[in-house]
Amino acid sequence: MKRKISSNNAPKPIGPYSQAIKIDSLLFISGQIGINPETNLLVNENIKEETRMVMENIKSILLESSCRFDHIVKCSIFLSNMKKFNDVNEVYGEYFKEPYPARETIEVKALPKNVNVEISAIAICK
Repeated sequence: MKRKISSNNAPKPIGPYSQAIKIDSLLFISGQIGINPETNLLVNENIKEETRMVMENIKSILLESSCRFDHIVKCSIFLSNMKKFNDVNEVYGEYFKEPYPARETIEVKALPKNVNVEISAIAICK
């Protein structure tokens, strides 16, 4: 049975989608961008802080589902410029330990609200 997951500690969706959907033990987290849920403003002064905000938004959604980062099995990272890869990778790596989730990183022409990074995730939670 499909269940909508919503955290007040992550940004509200800016379109017709859910923050996450849980089906049995699978959790599908929609792409998160660097919006501070308290102020509803973008955190984009630098790519590291923007990435940290994205990861904190993912963390809030995980916690709402009684999950943790070590439950994530797959992430997709979308970047506006692959030159930002090393900085994003550095912050992203602070949230995981081995075995790391499977992942791809894709450079795209544009992202919602002209952000630099968007990350989605799939987790298996008990």
